[in-house]
Amino acid sequence: MTVLLSAVNIGKLYGLRPVLRGVSLDVARGEFVAILGANGAGKTTLLRILATLARPNGGALTIGGLDALAHPERARALIGLVSHQPLIYPELTARENLEFYGRIYGVPDLAARVETALRRVNLWPRRDDLARTFSRGMIQRLTIARAVLHDPPLLLLDEPFTGLDQASAANLSALLREAALHERAVVMTTHELSRGLDGVTRALILKGGRIAHALERDITAPALAALMTEA
Repeated sequence: MTVLLSAVNIGKLYGLRPVLRGVSLDVARGEFVAILGANGAGKTTLLRILATLARPNGGALTIGGLDALAHPERARALIGLVSHQPLIYPELTARENLEFYGRIYGVPDLAARVETALRRVNLWPRRDDLARTFSRGMIQRLTIARAVLHDPPLLLLDEPFTGLDQASAANLSALLREAALHERAVVMTTHELSRGLDGVTRALILKGGRIAHALERDITAPALAALMTEA
């Protein structure tokens, strides 16, 4: 498999406090990697660095063969990001939000791509409603539509199941499985062992800024819970 993302010896300090301590990670096309850990383990910091939204104090990051630390703007075109900040404009409709981002990324056949993305997250019936009228779960679904609109090869998701009901969570799981099957790479952070493990090909447990365990078989909630207790 072709490696799409390569992080080598990533370190991050906040003041004098180390948050990441030499994290190395390769993710190939077709992989769906879950990064787990308790709050404060460094998951969000790691994902922000992988998304080129934060710079590490040490290490190297390559995305699609590109030095992402030297060329973050070019690297971002290869990334679809779902983070704690939804990056949705409340005074625009769902369709207008996606059209805005689509123009930034130069998405071809934009109207059709917007419709496809909104239908994929079951928001097409609400396409002309202002985002400020949406529930938290609907905003999360719109954020996911924004992240996949430009058909990026790499999806990075930070706690993407937050705020989703059972049906929406199942829809998201199917979307992520589909993305990995179509030779994209998916990296997801989560602390919810009961959600989102369907389709995961590798699970990494982060503790104290280091990868404490890696699991490629028997990726189940009980197995991961046991490792997180040991970590």
